[in-house]
Amino acid sequence: MLAAEAGISRPAIVKTILILGGYGGFGGRLSHILIARGHHVLVAGRRFQRAARFCQNVENATPVQADRDGDIAGILVQYQPDLVIDAAGPFQSSSYALIHQCIAAAVPYLDLADSRDFVCGIEILDQAATTAGISVISGASSVPALSGAVIRHLMSDGLSVEAVEMAISASNRATAGPSVSKAILSYVGKAIKIRRGGQWQTAYGWQDLRELRFTIAGETGTGKRMVGLADVPDLDLVPHQFDTEPAVSFHAGTELSFQNRALWFASWAVRWGWIRSLAAMAKMLLSLQNITRSLGSDVSAMKVELFGYANDQPSRKSWTLIARRGDGPQIPTFAAVLLVEKIVQRQAKVGAYDASKLLTLSEFQPLFDDHAIAHETRILTPTASLYQKVMGSEFQKLPTSLQTLHSVIRDAGFHGEAQVTNGKNLLAKLAAKIFGFPSAGQHDLHVHIAADDKGETWVRSFSGKKFSSRLERSSRDLTESFGPFQFRFGLPTTDKGLQMEMTGWKFWFVPLPLFLAPKSQASEWDQDGIFHFDVPIALPIVGLMVHYRGWLKPSGSKA
Repeated sequence: MLAAEAGISRPAIVKTILILGGYGGFGGRLSHILIARGHHVLVAGRRFQRAARFCQNVENATPVQADRDGDIAGILVQYQPDLVIDAAGPFQSSSYALIHQCIAAAVPYLDLADSRDFVCGIEILDQAATTAGISVISGASSVPALSGAVIRHLMSDGLSVEAVEMAISASNRATAGPSVSKAILSYVGKAIKIRRGGQWQTAYGWQDLRELRFTIAGETGTGKRMVGLADVPDLDLVPHQFDTEPAVSFHAGTELSFQNRALWFASWAVRWGWIRSLAAMAKMLLSLQNITRSLGSDVSAMKVELFGYANDQPSRKSWTLIARRGDGPQIPTFAAVLLVEKIVQRQAKVGAYDASKLLTLSEFQPLFDDHAIAHETRILTPTASLYQKVMGSEFQKLPTSLQTLHSVIRDAGFHGEAQVTNGKNLLAKLAAKIFGFPSAGQHDLHVHIAADDKGETWVRSFSGKKFSSRLERSSRDLTESFGPFQFRFGLPTTDKGLQMEMTGWKFWFVPLPLFLAPKSQASEWDQDGIFHFDVPIALPIVGLMVHYRGWLKPSGSKA
């Protein structure tokens, strides 16, 4: 690769750079770029023969045998590199032993890690790195370096961020090495701490499947692509960057839906404890993926969206990137390319820290321009909330506390208390158990509302016991689904607030007689500026099934 092909000119200062994993998928790409820029690259890895083949007939490239998990002190003494880059991975469950060796030798360090614990924990080495007078930077990759730059690009004065959503969809033809596969499989089905609903909750790797479209004006989009929940540093780093502590999610996947569905199915085996981890299957699954490599396209994509309020008005800002001609796998190296120059020119601050706040989107632009990579920023107008769509002009008659709860832009949480009464009849108890209704008593209550373009998902947690329902619009009514049961409600306003009047129900797609439906006179009202609710549910003939009533405030407000 020529220097011009790397998107940037040759450096003013030529340095010796040791790249561990320098002949691998991402490491090999990074080695080529830095060699083209005139640096002397020590291409290192466990297999000397592979390093030697990589360096054959390549000027300024020297093969070195080195194990990132082993002792490289002798190599640091022998070659005296100006910088060590760890592009080997996987970083999940990896120690900081390599970095300690770099600090002891006073050699700056940079990595392409996307492991949440590894990147977010790097600051424990800050004092040692500062004492040694070197820079130790972790996470110089698509996340959190590029994603962090995009988030700051989307920010504007006065924007109160309520939710941040990110996603990456890789081309099926993108080359993924065993380290990348092992890293992904290490968290499939595992518990992931995630910020949503105004609190930290537990989710599970590669679940929460969703379909996304990646589109840019004037470009052919990707069509629908499936992505699952991924564990990345941004899940920890982003909430702490805002006073609002917004909900943050990151989804990833390949472009072939059946591959993502297969991982989703496998994730349950891990979640249920049938198997400990899928990481041991990395080589086998990589071989299976190689069989299907000819399917799909050479197009990769990335999206970052911010939801919130600007000047008290709903705001939605979106950034989308589409990479063609197989250039997607180049992107994880771009942050490292930019940070190498800052480090060797001593523009990077001394200490140990992550890369999420170090670069701007404009710094990536020359690299984007030199590849088949296009990106676009859009300012979108959020659609009306579900209840606003159903109620129309009547919505404005609701008290403020009710409007607040029913105007969620993307993700919000509410906390309060609830008193629950259960029916005594055996059939009523069985029905309540089927629907997942809470047990009798006084409960701490948390309600998480996740909104999307089609409706809202409500997850109610009564003293930790959860039950959920899905709400969508049906003509002029509101439909609430509990599994296969669908209940349709009108939403008439009252002098105090709002009622829910059942107008029909179904089991799957089969309409059922209304006289057989559960009876409920649910109501919502404002009392002293606080949202209150009363939801009695009874079965015909059988009687009371469950009755819960109480109050809610936005999470973060004082009780």
